[in-house]
Amino acid sequence: MQTVQARRPPNEVARGLFDGLPDRYDKLADVLSMGQDRRWRRAMVDTVVPYAPASVLDVATGPAGVALQLAARARARVTGVDITPQMLRAAAANVARRGLEHRVALVLSRAEQLPFPDATFDALTFTYLLRYVDDPAATLSELARVVKPGGVVASLEFHVPSGRFWHPMWLLYTRLVLPVAGWALGGREWYEVGRFLGPSISNHYRRYPLAWHIGAWERAGMVDVRARVMSLGGGVVMSGRRADG
Repeated sequence: MQTVQARRPPNEVARGLFDGLPDRYDKLADVLSMGQDRRWRRAMVDTVVPYAPASVLDVATGPAGVALQLAARARARVTGVDITPQMLRAAAANVARRGLEHRVALVLSRAEQLPFPDATFDALTFTYLLRYVDDPAATLSELARVVKPGGVVASLEFHVPSGRFWHPMWLLYTRLVLPVAGWALGGREWYEVGRFLGPSISNHYRRYPLAWHIGAWERAGMVDVRARVMSLGGGVVMSGRRADG
């Protein structure tokens, strides 16, 4: 499976993996990350709330978990973007369940070609995105394009722990425990996601280490770029501002 997926365009990999997962995505992501996914998302939103943005673009919104947080905590108008129609249908149901249709809009789109004019949004968030695009640097430039000067950008991504103890434990968890737990809790679809994630994360950071990410954000026009590695290295929340002028 890994070899076949590696030859497919990253967008197609994302659609193939996540098409069948929307109804249980947030719950299983929380369980399989041992509760850390929820903590990481909250930390990412924490970096946006102090700016009190009136409008936020949430890219790779999935079933709208982050978009709903932003609407509730930042009191912002949020536009959620995703490439998976099934995810957007689940997002629409979640938004309606919370009675936030007037604050959260949903758009089917690729992160690499956003259907918005320059400098549209006060803030932008993206979650687990850059492993699923062909050109992460170009995608970051496209994301920055739609943010107003001075606007905040924040992201969440998995990371690879270091150290003699935590790195082997992470390898054991991602290569063995995660696929098995995915099968037990979510069936074959979550088994496939669990089997894919560990190698995908390792390969991404082998090619694009954290220092590369920080530099790529800066080259895309962001300043005050910060990376907060969390949960013993299992996740990383990044933030920065679109440069003025």
